[in-house]
Amino acid sequence: MYTSLEETKTNIISTGHPEIDKKLGGGVPMGSLTLVEGQSDAGKSVLCQQLIWGSLKNGHKVLVFTSENSARSLLSQMDSLGLFVLDYMLLGNLKVYSMKPSEIGLNSSKTFETILKTIDKNRGYQLIVLDSLTPIISGTNDSELLNYFEQCKIFCDQEITILNVIHTNAVNNNILIRLRSACDAHLKLTLEKIGDKLVKTLEVAKVRGAIDNTGNIVTFEVEPEIGMKIMPLRRAFA
Repeated sequence: MYTSLEETKTNIISTGHPEIDKKLGGGVPMGSLTLVEGQSDAGKSVLCQQLIWGSLKNGHKVLVFTSENSARSLLSQMDSLGLFVLDYMLLGNLKVYSMKPSEIGLNSSKTFETILKTIDKNRGYQLIVLDSLTPIISGTNDSELLNYFEQCKIFCDQEITILNVIHTNAVNNNILIRLRSACDAHLKLTLEKIGDKLVKTLEVAKVRGAIDNTGNIVTFEVEPEIGMKIMPLRRAFA
């Protein structure tokens, strides 16, 4: 049985960037619990913004929890990358909840509960992005964090895709291994200095159920009005 292009679009979370989607094996399958991890300034938020934009373009509704931006600054940042989403927000297809880092870590259990309840009340939204969990993790324990991911998995089993973003050093390695194992997709970003320039690298560690084979390494730059721009490896490491 053949699958039409329109059917494919509804079954994946796309970046709206053909080259990056190809490295992801065609895009992140709908209903994937996804872990996006990396160091500071490695491009985690930019990757999430590409996925937000691509999803909206493909007709999905997106719910964003951000401790990195206000709703206004998120729109401004995406505009600067050529990822215009204001119209989607005005139509109700994009909702943004700003979380104050100084508050959400004080009672992590309540914060996780509020996030999960908000997701439950917005069942029509196919992509949920949490950028990032790091301020919450600072005030939580391992069992609370693992329980949160288990609850996310229940939503994902109902064809809701959830992206959880964390800084790699925010949790101990034993818990990080368990989180990676629990997720359907795992994307890791690093920032490396090659010569006199900083290079952002996306490692596609796994994407379960991908349409095509996944590419392991994507090296990219972030450019105004363009967003993520893939660099040939020979150029990055020249």
